[in-house]
Amino acid sequence: MVSNCMNDYKFKAERQPAPLTDGVKIEPGLLGFDIDGVVADTMEAFIRIAFEDYRIRVEPEEITEFMVEECLDIDPLVSEEIFQRLLADPIGCRLRLMPGAGRVLSEFAAAAPLTFITARPLAEPIDRWLRRELGPTTYRNARLVATGEHDDKARPIQELGLRYFVDDRAQTGINLQRDGIGAFIFTQPWNRGRHDLPTVNNWQEIRAICR
Repeated sequence: MVSNCMNDYKFKAERQPAPLTDGVKIEPGLLGFDIDGVVADTMEAFIRIAFEDYRIRVEPEEITEFMVEECLDIDPLVSEEIFQRLLADPIGCRLRLMPGAGRVLSEFAAAAPLTFITARPLAEPIDRWLRRELGPTTYRNARLVATGEHDDKARPIQELGLRYFVDDRAQTGINLQRDGIGAFIFTQPWNRGRHDLPTVNNWQEIRAICR
């Protein structure tokens, strides 16, 4: 739902082909996560800031497009300003983890490294947010890649040896599937009816697809 990120990653592994996901329980270390709309409740933050600071009321079900200016009756300059604030200062914007994400990520981190790949343009602000939200024990076993492009996630996914990925942007999932990566779409209003990929509706379902 938000913007993009930067090439800053240190962990690399040999490329592995992705197996079929049907009925397969996934090793947590082979599964990567998008940030906005999957790990971070960016929609809640956008809606709250729009109302508190601009007196614009937005309902979640109104956000039917990934690019909010295409579906909301809101000045594009205002929406861009809100997103820039969320990019630059997620802590100050009181960005929250998605419900249940903290507990599941803590469990996964005890078994394998966590990998977050975001299209944000800057890694440092969201890295500080992750450190704060996950806590020191979980964060210690986490790694973050900021690509700066929504359509440049396959490369780090493959280089880091991941085989599956959870994203909220339908086109990203479709592209990843074409590249041989098992894509799951985290259900949000802006991706409904736009793909035929496997879906997860919450973090309990993410836990359920993993060993």
